[in-house]
Amino acid sequence: MTLHAWDVSWKRGAALVVDGVTLAPEPGDVVGLLGPNGSGKSSLLQLLSGATNPSSGVVHLDGDDVSSLRRREVARAVAVVDQDTHTDVDVTVRDVVRLGRIPHRGMFGGSDGDELAVSEALAHTGLEDKADRLWRRLSGGERQRVHIARALAQQPRELLLDEPTNHLDIHHQLEILALVARLPITSVVALHDLNLAAMFCDRVMVLKDGRTVTAGTPEEVLTEELIADVYGVRARVSVDEPGGRVHVRFEPGAVQRVSAR
Repeated sequence: MTLHAWDVSWKRGAALVVDGVTLAPEPGDVVGLLGPNGSGKSSLLQLLSGATNPSSGVVHLDGDDVSSLRRREVARAVAVVDQDTHTDVDVTVRDVVRLGRIPHRGMFGGSDGDELAVSEALAHTGLEDKADRLWRRLSGGERQRVHIARALAQQPRELLLDEPTNHLDIHHQLEILALVARLPITSVVALHDLNLAAMFCDRVMVLKDGRTVTAGTPEEVLTEELIADVYGVRARVSVDEPGGRVHVRFEPGAVQRVSAR
């Protein structure tokens, strides 16, 4: 199963928010979408999920145009974890995870396989002991794990995550991305933190003004010149050891010095 975007563009009103982007992940890879606010990361994820049709270009799911497929067909293969999801309804963790089975239910309801998929998703995310807790009483990191469990209950081949570490402390950021990296599926994740992208992504794509600036491994892409050009800040990029992950260190006063060049 493959999810690819070929030369996709998308206009929101008169604004071109995605401009000729191609993304073709290898099966099982974690691909990070990087770029400043307004660069098109979330919009590209919408196109990949089939929630929005491109103005031009095409998104293929296993060779088929996503726009020609029913939403249920897409949801059986592609799961989405959005930035923020809130509810005041008293639902348990297990109830939220069960929502992931909706695409697989027929007109006569679910099956024994539904509960097995829910149990496996809870186990995979380490949430078995919280299955009967109310969702609204969880911490931010726990809620993110529940949303990932809900996505896993769909039994997807592709997982799209829009800034899953937003508003989380460092412990939960590392926990969430380590979980994503362990999953035996292809994941595309929008991130702001360059060091987290270097730690957990197999490949990254950098966007600016809706266009692809460059793509490749974190070691190939995350250079001092790229960071200055795209983010407008000065940074030092190092590799701790041969074959190791890159580390980005921002300098004091970095924004002022780059802006003054």
